[in-house]
Amino acid sequence: MTTIDEIRDNFEILDEWDDRYRYVIELGRALEPMPEAEHSAKNKVNGCVSQVWLAKHVDRSNGAPILKYLGDSDAHIVRGLVAIVLALYSGRTPQEILATDALAVFDEFGFRDHLTPQRSNGLRSMVERIKTDAKEALADAS
Repeated sequence: MTTIDEIRDNFEILDEWDDRYRYVIELGRALEPMPEAEHSAKNKVNGCVSQVWLAKHVDRSNGAPILKYLGDSDAHIVRGLVAIVLALYSGRTPQEILATDALAVFDEFGFRDHLTPQRSNGLRSMVERIKTDAKEALADAS
C-alpha cells in the first residue's frame, strides 16, 4: 500500500490537476480488492454521492487495538480518494487516528479547491466513520 508520505511527494511533483486526478485514479486501481461480501449495508458510508464501502478489522494481537481497513467505491476518482484515506488511517491505533487531521492533509493537497462539494462531503463522511470507529475501539479497550 502506498504511504501518505509517498502520496504527498507525488502530489508535489505533479503541478497540473489533470495529472493529479490521473494519479488519484491510479491509487484507486492499486487499492487492495474488497471481497464482494464486504460490500454490505453495514460497511456502506452514508453521505457519499458515489457508493463507498469501508470494512473495518480490529487487530488486537499486540495488545493495543490497530484498525485496518479495506475500502472500495463504484467511482474511479472516489476509489482513489478512498486509497488516500486508507493511507492516512489504516493500520493505526485509535489514538493515532484521532490525532490525525485528514482535512488539513486534504487542504494541503488542494482538494478543497479541486473537488466538487459532494466529493468533499464524501471525504468528510469517510473520515468521520473512521474516527467514530476509533472512539468505539478506545471505549471497548477500557
